[in-house]
Amino acid sequence: MPDISGAGSNEVSHEQKALHRTLYERLALIRCCEEQLNDAFAQNLFPGYIHSYLGQEACAVGVCSVLRKDDTIVSTHRGRGHYLAKGMPLKPMMAEMFGKATGIGGGRGGEMHAADPEHGILGGNGIVGGGIPYAAGAAYAAVLDGADRVSVAFFGEGASNEGSFHETLNVAAAWKLPLIMVCENNLYAEMTPFRETVGEADVAKRAEGYGVPGEIVDGNNVLAVLDAARRAVAHARSGAGPTLLELKTYRWGGHFQGDPRKYRSREEEALWQERCPLRRFRELAHETGTLSADEADAIDAEAAEAIAAAIRYALESADPKPSDALLNVYAS
Repeated sequence: MPDISGAGSNEVSHEQKALHRTLYERLALIRCCEEQLNDAFAQNLFPGYIHSYLGQEACAVGVCSVLRKDDTIVSTHRGRGHYLAKGMPLKPMMAEMFGKATGIGGGRGGEMHAADPEHGILGGNGIVGGGIPYAAGAAYAAVLDGADRVSVAFFGEGASNEGSFHETLNVAAAWKLPLIMVCENNLYAEMTPFRETVGEADVAKRAEGYGVPGEIVDGNNVLAVLDAARRAVAHARSGAGPTLLELKTYRWGGHFQGDPRKYRSREEEALWQERCPLRRFRELAHETGTLSADEADAIDAEAAEAIAAAIRYALESADPKPSDALLNVYAS
């Protein structure tokens, strides 16, 4: 793949323009999705809580942009960014968020547990660290199949203190599984500052103890994430085993929508919002000539309308029937 940073050359290729446009389209779609869902929640239109992905968009987009459709991911309780970046259809995803019968899981999964195996999305997980072993299982299945698929486990820094993280990384290293462990370090495990729970705040340094590559990446720079993910995927497909990526990022909101956020300062939040992944990439694309301001504005407007239409679809969809509650619970 050619240089995508925009540095070192005055020439802009068609491929570079297409890539930058696709990256911005995905970033904008996730951003609009989170903003409009937060608005729906504020209007009491959303059932349950919202665990917003605002501020972390570059993590999902950068990683998923180097994956194939048959590669698999396992997400977290904050998974919409991963779903959209990996290709889950927008309207069924949105309907699932609202618990509707037209949702991709028939309304059974709701906000935390959507899945779409057709696009390699094995599901979100509301348990901290709970999805990490699933991703290792998918990676092992690829080995047994003789396929070159890779599997990605997304998780937060709080999950890196769970046994599932350590046990999975250990067995993945021993068996050289095609697994990419992606820690989205947004600094807070629910309401607890991560630095107060560990002696070493860089999660990626733990990779050395398992004999695998570990890399710290600016998680608000989509091109840096993409580049690191590309190396990790190539490493996994070659049969060399897992990689641990730590994406340093920040969630703009609290643990959930409505969290008063008394455990951190408004100054810290403002500092991180200045590092907005969309604005940074938009400015870079404009400077390198791959995306004009008018083109970016048009993408923003298209994303906003697509999300608004998906929310209308969800609100107009029927609730699941109580009589269907036991469908798909047991194998026929």
